[in-house]
Amino acid sequence: MLSVKHEVFLEVARQKSFSKASQLLFISQPAISKHIRNLEEQYATRLFERKGVSIELTEAGRLLYEKITEVKSIQEQTEFELSAIKDLLQVKGTLKLGASTTVALYILPKVLSAFQSRYPQIIINLLNRNTEIVLQALLNGEINLGIVEGRSKLMQVSHRPFITDKVVAVCSKKSAIAKKKQYELEELKTLPLALREMGSGTLTALRAALEKKKIKMSSLQVKARLGGTEALKNFLVESDLLGFLPRRSVLKELEQGELTEIHFTGLHIERNFYFIERKGENSELNRTLIRIAEKIYNF
Repeated sequence: MLSVKHEVFLEVARQKSFSKASQLLFISQPAISKHIRNLEEQYATRLFERKGVSIELTEAGRLLYEKITEVKSIQEQTEFELSAIKDLLQVKGTLKLGASTTVALYILPKVLSAFQSRYPQIIINLLNRNTEIVLQALLNGEINLGIVEGRSKLMQVSHRPFITDKVVAVCSKKSAIAKKKQYELEELKTLPLALREMGSGTLTALRAALEKKKIKMSSLQVKARLGGTEALKNFLVESDLLGFLPRRSVLKELEQGELTEIHFTGLHIERNFYFIERKGENSELNRTLIRIAEKIYNF
């Protein structure tokens, strides 16, 4: 079992702040500092150094962070496997999962509900952020399993295909754009757009599809950028702008007539979702969640 001072070290390293770690761990800042001093005395080396108003890990600190992260992962995996031997209903552990917005809102609820029914004693922690943030959280050891759009080029990450989703162009039924349902692709350059923020998987998929058609993002009339699928969807319902969203996220609005799907000749946008793990890790807890997800989505 990791000691309290090692757990404190992990949180300080993640937050790059003694005060933020104090708030998250519900431990006083002097106590946080004492734990770090004790750890530095134990290893006879400095673990943090100040960089302006923030702190950074020293070389020794980075090594310790890497090793403790590995130990914590093994500890959690061992707890899961040992408890599973006795009774599935009493299996204990923590599922630390990260997912991009579309997955978290429209795909994972069924999966996590089925998982929790089978393993009621397991704590589920879900980080709901865009693809870039989820990937970084995996590398930092904040999560052990992610579900994101697209494959990264990082050698430290392994990918397993999950599902495919379509991205569609939509606008409010009240928008002048909705007077036509079919446009030539070149006309996209003339229409006012609202798009997702940088780092969004939806935006990445749109950019890739347009690049195949020799259309640059810089040639589009982008009037607004909104962070989050729901924020963009709700904005589009009330505005005159056109946007691109995962089809799963707008099914209800399309059925109820609040949004209208617009088609552009020759433009087809699909996103491939992948499970991601740190390469070399072999977690039965992660594999269990993956099996349940694949069963629900008929793999």
